[in-house]
Amino acid sequence: MWSCRKGRISKARLMSNRRPARKALYVALFLGLAALVTFLRLLPMQDYGAAASGSTGGLFGLSARDWPAPDFLLCLTLAWIVRRPDLLPAPVIAAYFLFEDLLLLRPPGLWALVVLLATEFLRTRAGLLRGFGFWLEYAIVFGLMLTMFLANRALLAIVMMPNAPLDLSFAQFLGTVLAYPAVVVVLHYVLKLRKPATGEVDVLGQKL
Repeated sequence: MWSCRKGRISKARLMSNRRPARKALYVALFLGLAALVTFLRLLPMQDYGAAASGSTGGLFGLSARDWPAPDFLLCLTLAWIVRRPDLLPAPVIAAYFLFEDLLLLRPPGLWALVVLLATEFLRTRAGLLRGFGFWLEYAIVFGLMLTMFLANRALLAIVMMPNAPLDLSFAQFLGTVLAYPAVVVVLHYVLKLRKPATGEVDVLGQKL
């Protein structure tokens, strides 16, 4: 009996030691994907000059060449937080988006703050969101993205910082909303990052 109990304790300790390692692995995965998205974003694949100067043609007066790429990093972050907020700490989100602000010459910390507030809003409702189907989740994320889009433009106007043209900015917002389902599919089927079932526990019996 003693040996059995000792074996159970050893196994519990082993699993407990694996949890920080697993979390660190997922944080590294997120940072790797985020760095890839940022790298692709820096590639000169689009010409925004024509759009900014008022080119016509296409939706919002933008041709296919001028259409801005969706914000895949935002999609990745929001979808990740909806599924496994325990595997993506808030400081990691804040630090990376601040780094991206500096890299993309945005007002330092402004967009990072907006994203952090949005992800914390989702994090505090993780237990509720896990019981929702995809379309209800999509509606909530759509509303949150719209709020972020409007809040960012309003804050930039308040501090009198340069802002992207409204049509260009709104086009990126629409593209980001449309890209969200594709990011969810990749997280779910490729990276196996899924919402825990209601009441699901890990091997230590702790609620996920």
